[in-house]
Amino acid sequence: MTLKAVLFDFNGVIVNDEPLHEKIIDQLMLDENLQLKRGEFREVCLGRSDRACITALLERRGRYLTETYLDRLLRHKAQAYKAQIDTLEKLPIYPGLAEFIDKIRVAGLKMAVVSGAMRSEIELVLDRAGLAANFEFIVAGDDLTASKPAPDGYLLAVELLNQKYPDFNLQPIECLAVEDTFAGIEAAKKAGIQVAGVTHTYPFHMIQRQANWTVDYFADVELDRVAQVCSIAPTESPAEKT
Repeated sequence: MTLKAVLFDFNGVIVNDEPLHEKIIDQLMLDENLQLKRGEFREVCLGRSDRACITALLERRGRYLTETYLDRLLRHKAQAYKAQIDTLEKLPIYPGLAEFIDKIRVAGLKMAVVSGAMRSEIELVLDRAGLAANFEFIVAGDDLTASKPAPDGYLLAVELLNQKYPDFNLQPIECLAVEDTFAGIEAAKKAGIQVAGVTHTYPFHMIQRQANWTVDYFADVELDRVAQVCSIAPTESPAEKT
């Protein structure tokens, strides 16, 4: 086995937009005559899909939504996100991402996005940032009912890469996930995928307890070290830290 693919989370990994999401969710709650509590967005929503986030916040307040009403809220949230992004002169793409992507391409590895965000939001940012062509496909929150920390999104990404490249024979251990939240890290590890945790959202010492590798910057991800671990049988793989 060897390293064959890098799978990126989106919010908090590619784009620094979590404060924007919190602002939009806060307004969505106000529109429902409810109020987001201090720290609640971080507790309930980080790393999870928009669908899971909104559902959990409303259920905490005794609101149980029909799928039709939830879909309406999700569309409203996506429209608000686009409106906010359109006001920005420069997208808050994390420094070093383009160079990291170039390094992955030079290594001949496949790339995909695995996120709980809505597809329209991911495509909007990737297209505007000129990054879309680097990724084989997007697994978005629209595609799944289960949210991270369930492994469904990562398992689907492996399946889709094998469908696109029939001779690829990709195994989860041959992938690297890039994540910034505990839910995302757990999802990837449940799928049998090694994880590089970036400290965009939580401090180094907290991410280090969960991820196989922990880095402050994309430039610190050593693909050759990841490849060495991928070449070891999964039952023998050590949990390494950078």
